[in-house]
Amino acid sequence: MAKLQLRNVWFRYSKEEDYVLRGVELDLNESELVVVRGPNGSGKTTLILVAAGLLRPENGEILLEGKPIYEQLPLARRRIGVTFQDPEDQFFNATVYDEIAFALRQLKISEDKVKACVTKIAHRLGIEHLLSRSPYRLSGGEKVKVALASILVYEPEILLLDEPTAYLTPEGKDEVMKILSELKNSGRSILIATNDLDIIKYPVDRILRIVNGKLFAEANRTLDKIC
Repeated sequence: MAKLQLRNVWFRYSKEEDYVLRGVELDLNESELVVVRGPNGSGKTTLILVAAGLLRPENGEILLEGKPIYEQLPLARRRIGVTFQDPEDQFFNATVYDEIAFALRQLKISEDKVKACVTKIAHRLGIEHLLSRSPYRLSGGEKVKVALASILVYEPEILLLDEPTAYLTPEGKDEVMKILSELKNSGRSILIATNDLDIIKYPVDRILRIVNGKLFAEANRTLDKIC
C-alpha cells in the first residue's frame, strides 16, 4: 500500500477562480523519491499543501496509509515534513538553532537530546556555523538548508518539499540530493515539487509533470548516480 495517496483531487482557492488541481491522482510509495515538475503558477505548491493536509480539496481524498488524512490530524503532522517554496514562510524563531529545535521541543524532548539532534542535522547539512544566526539574515541557499533541517530533525516518514534546491550552488544541490537519496534508501517517501531543470540529472524514481492541473508521467532521464 502506498504511504500517501491523492484520489481524484480537485482544488481551487475560491468559487470565483478556476481549479488549480483537476482530478489529481498520485501514489507516493515507501522508499520512493518522486519529482513533480512545472513552471511557476502551474499548481506545484498547491499540490504540496493539499498532499500535506494543509489545504482541503473541494473534491477527492488524501489518504495516509489508506485512511483519510483529516481523520488522523493532528497526529499525522508528526509523520509528514513540509518545506515551503519561500523558506521564510516557515521561520518564526530568533536563531537558526531555535528554528531547528522547535519541532523537537513541541514533542517534549529533553533539551540535551534536542541539542544532540540539532547538532547532528546541522553538521549533516553543513550549517553548524549558522546556528547562532537569525534565519532571516541568511542567503537564499542557507535558508533552504535551514528549512530542510527543521523538518529532517524530527525524522518524518514522508517529506513533501517545495523547491528544495532553489538558490543552491551546484555543490549545494549535490549535497541536498545526496541526503534525500540516502533518506529514500532508508525507507522515506519523498515528493519534490520544482521547476529546477537540473533535477533530472539526479537519481529519482519517477518524474511527473503538472499540466492544466493534472499529473502526467515524464520519461525518466536520470543519469548515472553522482551520489
